[in-house]
Amino acid sequence: MFTGIIEETGTIDFIRPAGGGARIGIRAKIVLSDLTLGASIAVNGVCLTAVEIGADGFECDLAPETISRSNLGDLKDGSRVNLERPLLPTSRLSGHIVQGHVDATAEVVELKALGDDNWWLTVRVPVELERYFVHKGSITIDGISLTIASLEGDLIGVTIIPHTYENTAMAQFQPGTTRVNVECDVIAKHVERILSYR
Repeated sequence: MFTGIIEETGTIDFIRPAGGGARIGIRAKIVLSDLTLGASIAVNGVCLTAVEIGADGFECDLAPETISRSNLGDLKDGSRVNLERPLLPTSRLSGHIVQGHVDATAEVVELKALGDDNWWLTVRVPVELERYFVHKGSITIDGISLTIASLEGDLIGVTIIPHTYENTAMAQFQPGTTRVNVECDVIAKHVERILSYR
């Protein structure tokens, strides 16, 4: 389990086909301090398994499902990615409950400067996911725990504070061309499932 609080941004070293999926190499520093083989790590909000660890990075395998459901297959050498290690039972839950199980990708519609280094981000989510989002509720975008500030149909708007903008890979978002990974609040999905048995 993760919290959506990004620890550092890593850099894609390589992505190469492997079987039906791919192998991805990521250069990093902070997350390597206690990363072990077989450990989970969130890369742009996708829960992956570290299969190789070196002095300046790590490698993970991407299953075909991961490539089709997330934006990891879109990345190029040199792309920045958001990294987070799993939550420890003794840690504060600063963001919200994030599983690293991406529901879909969304389109970046707008990334607008608001002044004082604050930003407004608008994404278009798949219509079938709209029901899981509420005003002032949580959304995970590329692994970042964010609060929904506006909802207009399939358009979700969030305010980005300077710290988040400066310490994530958000600066590389390009409206109209960037796809971002989206994870809905898992509690909403469980509630819907329970109510469907009434």
